[in-house]
Amino acid sequence: MSEIGFIKAKPVWPRGKDKEMNVTVGFRAVFDWDAAQNALLCMTGSSLYRVYVNGEFAGHGPARGPHGFYRMDEWQLSPYLKIGKNMVAIEVVGYNVNSYYLPNQPAFLQAEIRVDGTVLRATSEDSDDFQAALLSERIQKVQRYSFQRPFIEYYRWRESSHAWRTDDTIALAVETCAEAEHKAVIARGISYSTFQKRSPVAKQERERFTIGNVPEVYWMDRSLTDIGPTLGGYAEGELEVVPTLEMQEVRTIKTSLTSSPYKAEEALRLPALSCQIIDWGLNRTGFLGGKFTCRERTKLYLIFDELVTDGDIDFTRMDCANVIGCELEAGSYDLESFEPYTMRYVKLLVMDGHCEVEALYIREYNNPDTERAVFQCDRAELNAIYAAGAETFRQNASDLLMDCPSRERAGWLCDSFFTARVEHVLTGGSKMERSFLENYMLPERFDPLPAGMLPMCYPADHDDGNFIPNWALWFILELKEYLARTGDLQLVQALKPKVYALFDYFRPFLNEDNLLEKLEQWVFIEWSKANDYVQDVNYPSNMLYAAALQAAGSIYDDFRLTEQASGIRHTIAEQSYNGSFFIDNAVRIDGKLQLTNHTTEVCQYYAFYFGIATPDSHPELWTIIVDQFGPSRDARQVYPDVPEANAFIGNYLRLDLLSLYGRSRQLLEQMEGYFIHMAERTGTLWEHAGNLASCNHGFASHVVYWLYQDALGLKGINPIAKKLIVQFEDNGLHWCEGAIPAGTELIKLQWRLEGERIYYSLHTPSDYEIRIVNNSGKELIAAIP
Repeated sequence: MSEIGFIKAKPVWPRGKDKEMNVTVGFRAVFDWDAAQNALLCMTGSSLYRVYVNGEFAGHGPARGPHGFYRMDEWQLSPYLKIGKNMVAIEVVGYNVNSYYLPNQPAFLQAEIRVDGTVLRATSEDSDDFQAALLSERIQKVQRYSFQRPFIEYYRWRESSHAWRTDDTIALAVETCAEAEHKAVIARGISYSTFQKRSPVAKQERERFTIGNVPEVYWMDRSLTDIGPTLGGYAEGELEVVPTLEMQEVRTIKTSLTSSPYKAEEALRLPALSCQIIDWGLNRTGFLGGKFTCRERTKLYLIFDELVTDGDIDFTRMDCANVIGCELEAGSYDLESFEPYTMRYVKLLVMDGHCEVEALYIREYNNPDTERAVFQCDRAELNAIYAAGAETFRQNASDLLMDCPSRERAGWLCDSFFTARVEHVLTGGSKMERSFLENYMLPERFDPLPAGMLPMCYPADHDDGNFIPNWALWFILELKEYLARTGDLQLVQALKPKVYALFDYFRPFLNEDNLLEKLEQWVFIEWSKANDYVQDVNYPSNMLYAAALQAAGSIYDDFRLTEQASGIRHTIAEQSYNGSFFIDNAVRIDGKLQLTNHTTEVCQYYAFYFGIATPDSHPELWTIIVDQFGPSRDARQVYPDVPEANAFIGNYLRLDLLSLYGRSRQLLEQMEGYFIHMAERTGTLWEHAGNLASCNHGFASHVVYWLYQDALGLKGINPIAKKLIVQFEDNGLHWCEGAIPAGTELIKLQWRLEGERIYYSLHTPSDYEIRIVNNSGKELIAAIP
């Protein structure tokens, strides 16, 4: 891939601090502007930055790239400029710790301001175009936010702390910057968030609390206790503050669920030892901000979560530190978090002093490309599920296809298989997916993983050597669908060496039956009992392996791989099926492979999803899983020896099977059973069937894919061949309408059932070939009266 580049800018950072943990640096440049000129800020950096122009927020980045590559952003400055002198201020944080969120790479900023193509200001060692200063307000030695993300935010503010962003007469404690080694700069490749501000909708009554209530045992996450050679950070003894321990000594005196509308212009008056819960109405992801006025020196905590638990906020619910700490001198402040977080609720706690809070907001950090997609039908529950699915996608695709926008913000394989389908129907393209795949393509290898293995999530650091061997196989399944969606043979061919290297990795694990046996590290099937049965021969993993071989054989026209896949499917069918169910695993005893009696629900879904079984080949089992499993099953009474599936990925495989085999009515009914409680509670969809973890997970947005196919009827879209299948089913709806992007145009369908007739209207790009399939049993009328 060819690099893009800067004209003059060089990568710089304060000398000697490029590998120091959790350092915040401010850069600023002053320049003159004429309204007739086009001004552009081109930049990249490590780890993260945000931009202010004349004191106004203008951007956050960069979009994430793989190790050794940095995506360049191009921010339009003209909307923020005034005639004459202007100031660009950039805050950059260099984390320099490993995570699942950001690559651990030395800190730097590389930026230049171009006006009509001419560079006016640029970072370099020999130039003072950009002044740089260490920003000490953000406390450096703090705990990690989670095992998967770097540090929490804790600040000590003075009223003048932000004046450097707007007033160039305020002297900076200028640092001498050194130039870093050359950086491989690549295109951003994706759209920019619009950073829309969202206000809360409700507030609960102000409450009181006490402090000093020492718990019997403090909750201490591994991100606090496991700092060491494979998990970067400051050890507990080095920490200047430990908010998660302090917050566990807080006890609310009275928890009130009485709420009233939130009004931005009305200040919340919070004296010492008082608190108040604020509600955004649904999950939001972005930067938490507002106006804070302190009469005296004040200590304030903002703790947050996606849910209210027992009437209060449990900031440890997801094993992450959902807390921002602020110590503020007397004065007025416009504050905003540097990092994006996910929350429906925030609780303001004044530990000491007095604070008035108004105009709270979340500046959203979302995908901006979904606005043209619409869906509506006559069933309110499905509309709510669609809205939750679309919202879930937007929040999990800001600059990468992520698992969740909260605890991890990580780009996981398998999750991306499902989320990428959603991107295509909601945006009409696959820009985010291409960037995701490109991140895997560019590095030569992924240390410290074994040769050929792909990281389970990326860009990320896996210093502990952990990986999910079978999860890497989802990469190949996604690659096949990506090729069908985009026709991007160039990227698919560029990834061929990594695909074949992955198969080379698996070769030593093949046993005498040509099945994978004793896979290393974290063999993962789903969050259910199935994960107890992953050794020695795990049949779901081998089902996935056969599907990956088949997909690669199809992509690269390799008959050898498709033959191997066929043989494995045949062997699994012979070994694993016990006459009633497919068995999860076999174990090696005295040198002989022996079947267990473990039969999980998700194993049955794997078998049908990956072609080991079909409704025709195993009709009795198909009847059982279709008619007796699902959201209404009582696993204590109905097949109690078949442990039930969880959301990720069993329930999604189930629903996709219902879609694939034309059971649209049942699919829509069961979607309500699985998801309506999620949509109603958080406005987003969850990682698990219950609320024990993330309540906003990217793969879960796949519901919108099914709604377009099985509710609306846009069953088969081939954007490369310009073909569309519209399929009408007896799905239980009386009307439905929707639109999805197709390039710069739209595919729009609406239909209405009246008696024995379906009236419909279809609009597509003029070059599309349309095929209508009618499985509804009704007469079709190509007009809506």
